[in-house]
Amino acid sequence: MRLITMLLCFVWCLQLWATEEILPFSDPTQQALFRELTHELRCPKCQNQNIADSHAVVAVDMRRKTYELVQQGQNKDQVIDYMKTRYGDFVHYKPPVQWSTIWLWLLPALLLFGMLIFVLQKNRQQQTSVIETEPSSLDAELQAMIDEVATKPDTVAGDKKP
Repeated sequence: MRLITMLLCFVWCLQLWATEEILPFSDPTQQALFRELTHELRCPKCQNQNIADSHAVVAVDMRRKTYELVQQGQNKDQVIDYMKTRYGDFVHYKPPVQWSTIWLWLLPALLLFGMLIFVLQKNRQQQTSVIETEPSSLDAELQAMIDEVATKPDTVAGDKKP
């Protein structure tokens, strides 16, 4: 009987962990804006998780502040600018092109360009090495065997004459 009571208490407590914060909105456009913003803003602690999915303390604070700003009637750009000034450009998934972030935009292109040059040089080196190489000793031995067989027309492979 104690086991059943403990299991029932445990199952009842599971509902408490599965709660979701329900925020009241007066306008469906505000609710849509809030959802869009929480999916577009990144949690500074979780690095690659938006604040809608993160349960970190800073993400909860950011969601709460986003809710307050949307309730005050601020638009998307104003809320994003507020979050950027408070937490830095990192909190937005689309970082602006600045001198400090230019490497984020140029590094993939530079890596691709470098790999292309490397492949082209390797291809050119292989082509020139095939053209310029002299016959190897194995090729010379093979040629000698062919010449030897060609000079003896009587001998056919597999036939032995005494």
